[in-house]
Amino acid sequence: MTVPAAPHPETRADDVAGEGVGQGGGEGADERVRALRAAVRESVVGHAPALLDLSRRLHAEPETAFEEHKSAALCAELLAAHGFEVTAPAHGLDTAFRATIGSGPVTVAIACEYDALPGLGHACGHNLIAAAGVGAALGLAPHADELGLTVRVVGTPAEERGAGKALLLDAGAFDGVDAAMMVHPCPFEMADFRSFALGTLDVAYAGRAAHPSLNPHEGRNAADALTVAQVALGLLRQQLPPQWRVHGITTAAGTAPNAIPDRATATYEIRALAAEDLRELRQRVEDCFRAGALATGCEVTLERPEPDYLDFRGDPELIRLWTANARELGRAEPVERPPFACTDMGNVSHVVPSIHPVLDISGGACGPHEAAFAEAAISPAAEQALLDGAVGMAWTAADFAAART
Repeated sequence: MTVPAAPHPETRADDVAGEGVGQGGGEGADERVRALRAAVRESVVGHAPALLDLSRRLHAEPETAFEEHKSAALCAELLAAHGFEVTAPAHGLDTAFRATIGSGPVTVAIACEYDALPGLGHACGHNLIAAAGVGAALGLAPHADELGLTVRVVGTPAEERGAGKALLLDAGAFDGVDAAMMVHPCPFEMADFRSFALGTLDVAYAGRAAHPSLNPHEGRNAADALTVAQVALGLLRQQLPPQWRVHGITTAAGTAPNAIPDRATATYEIRALAAEDLRELRQRVEDCFRAGALATGCEVTLERPEPDYLDFRGDPELIRLWTANARELGRAEPVERPPFACTDMGNVSHVVPSIHPVLDISGGACGPHEAAFAEAAISPAAEQALLDGAVGMAWTAADFAAART
C-alpha cells in the first residue's frame, strides 16, 4: 500500500489558483495553502494505522441499521481521543454521534456511515466510509482554526434501511452547515455521483377466512387482492418512464391451501429520477393496491416504514474541487454514469451543498451488495481508497473554506 502522494508545487500551482483556492492573496497565499494542504495530508498519514485498524474492526463486527452500538462507539472514541467534542448518542438516535472541532466561520460536515447489510456484512463497504470520514476529520483537526473551519463529524446510522440521515436532518444535525461530504466504495471512480429517489411501501390486506370448498362464497381472499394489485402494477409498468422502477416482495399470503387467506402482506420499493417524480409514482402505485382491495372486497392498509430517500444532487463547486484533488492523489479519471442506487445523503444534498464521490476498490470485478464486495472492502485497494478518500475530503474541505475566508 502507498500513502497518498505529497502535493507537487510545480504541477499544482495553476490548479490551486484555477480552483479558487487562495485567490486574492498572490503567491504568498498560494504558498500558505500548499503548506497547509501538505500538513493536512501528513496528519492523515500519521493516523493511517489507527484508521486501518478502525476499518478492520468495523468490518469484523458488522452491525445492521439502528443496531450499530459498537461501530458508533469505535468512531466516536477515536475522535474524542484527539480532542473532538463528542456527543453520543445524538439527535434522538441511539447509534448516532456528533463530534466537533475548530471554531472557524465555515462549517463542513463529514458523514460517517457504519451500518452493515443483513446476512452480507459490510458488502457495501461502510467500514471504509466511516474510517475515511474519521480520517478526513483527524487530518483537518490540527489546522481547523487556521483554515477557517469548524469540522463536524456526524455519525449516521441506518443508511441501508431506515433513512438515518433524513431523521438526523429533521433533528438538526446538519443545521448551520456550509458543505457536507462523504465517500463511498464502488467498482469504479465517479465524482459527479447521482442517485434515484426511493420510497418504501408496506402493504397489508385484510380479508375474511373461509373453507375453499364448504363456503368459499363467504370468504374474502386477501391473497387474491394482492394478486390483482400485482397484475395492475405489471400493466402500469408499460406506461412508466424507463427510469422509474417498481419492485417488491410478498411477505405473507396464507398459511394453508385449504383456507382462504384472510391476510396478505407485501413490501414494495419505488424509484424515480427526482423527488417530484417519486410523488407521482407513489400515487399511481398506491392506486394499484387500492384496486386490489376494491376488486376483492378486502381492506388495505398502506404505510411508509421510513422517510423517502431523495435523489442526490451534487454541488458543482465541491465536485470541481474533489475532481482536482482526486487527480492529484493519482486516482483514476472519474466516469460519468446515469443515476444508480439510492442514498439518504440525497436528503442532505437538498438542503446543504454536498458531495458523494465514489472510489474504485474492486476494478469492476464486483459491486455493492455482493458477497465478494465484502471481501473487497478489506483489500489493499480498499485501504488505499480509504486513505485517498480521507485526504481528498480533507483537501476539498480546506479548499472550500479557503475560498470563503
